[in-house]
Amino acid sequence: MRWLETKIPPPVVLALLGIAAFGAAHFLPALSFELPLRRLLAMSLAFVGLALNLLPKLAFQRAGTTINPLRPALSTHLVTSGIYRYTRNPMYLGHAAILLGWALYLRNAAAFVAIPAFMLYITRFQIQPEERYLSTRFPGAYAAFCRQVSRWL
Repeated sequence: MRWLETKIPPPVVLALLGIAAFGAAHFLPALSFELPLRRLLAMSLAFVGLALNLLPKLAFQRAGTTINPLRPALSTHLVTSGIYRYTRNPMYLGHAAILLGWALYLRNAAAFVAIPAFMLYITRFQIQPEERYLSTRFPGAYAAFCRQVSRWL
């Protein structure tokens, strides 16, 4: 399955799983639930998710390195400051937060399946290939970074 590695842009994976969550909620209405303040909570998670996508992009621009997830070989600098002190993959964590907010907004337990599906897919087909490249490109620095900061949280 290596042919799938770094081929589908993560925002496309996010959108497809968001659509799948909507379909699951629509076709499995028996799994619906009520949640007080769900819109506020959903919007808050979406906002956090967007911030987790924008802040790292600004850090990458300041460092003069690529943000293109489909071409990790274009990486010229290893960014380890800011949000990267807490997670090695803040943009993907942001996508997961957006999906969590979407699932809460849909008010359906079936919609939550999209979150682990996203994390599993992104880990296997995006993060692991990126890690292989970064380990080669920045061997000592990336190994130290991995020891200090976890993949997700």
